Amino acid sequence: MKILLVEDDTRIADEVAEALGAAGYIVDTVRDGETAWFKGDTEEYDAVVLDLGLPGMDGLSILKKWRANDRRFPILILSARGSWSERVEGIDSGADEYLPKPFHMAELLARLRAIIRRSAGNNASTVISIGDLSLDPRQMRVTQDGQPINLSPQEYRLLSYLMHHAGRVVTQIELTEHLYAQDFERDSNAIEVLVGRVRRKLKTDIIETRRGFGYIINGAAS
Repeated sequence: MKILLVEDDTRIADEVAEALGAAGYIVDTVRDGETAWFKGDTEEYDAVVLDLGLPGMDGLSILKKWRANDRRFPILILSARGSWSERVEGIDSGADEYLPKPFHMAELLARLRAIIRRSAGNNASTVISIGDLSLDPRQMRVTQDGQPINLSPQEYRLLSYLMHHAGRVVTQIELTEHLYAQDFERDSNAIEVLVGRVRRKLKTDIIETRRGFGYIINGAAS
């Protein structure tokens, strides 16, 4: 999954980006408001971690402009502005979560998982299950019939994205955008090869190909 991290403090940005990367996310990091607004308005992200005190354009202005333009990705505000009135303003402006600084990295990751689950319609449980397949985002672990499936980080990200969007067709372009960093030299067959590897490791043909459209995992996530 692809996260836009907007943070002008270099130390915090590097620490958060490292933690997100270790948790299996693809991270785009920007440090000024104008660039953040443009990227969020023109590219697809699964979630945004947004600081408020930014050079160029403040975070609340960015948030309001995104929502006015119907950009619906979940947003977690991460800010030193932690008074109750500022939290209320952030939520009322369209944020899904508000985490004041200083913070614990484990809490940031947990809150991020929660808003991504809610955005995908999976509110009840951290573990996503479809048929005999279960995915635990906290442990980055996939099991089938209770048995662990050994997936590479990229294979896990692919399966995770499809399971989070179960019931709809996901195009190859969308998968590429969410699985690979911007500077990745994209092979037109990369997604097809990756899907093939995941299929071979699973016991069922849960990933269906819709020729000319993309891939879909049928069934409701629980």
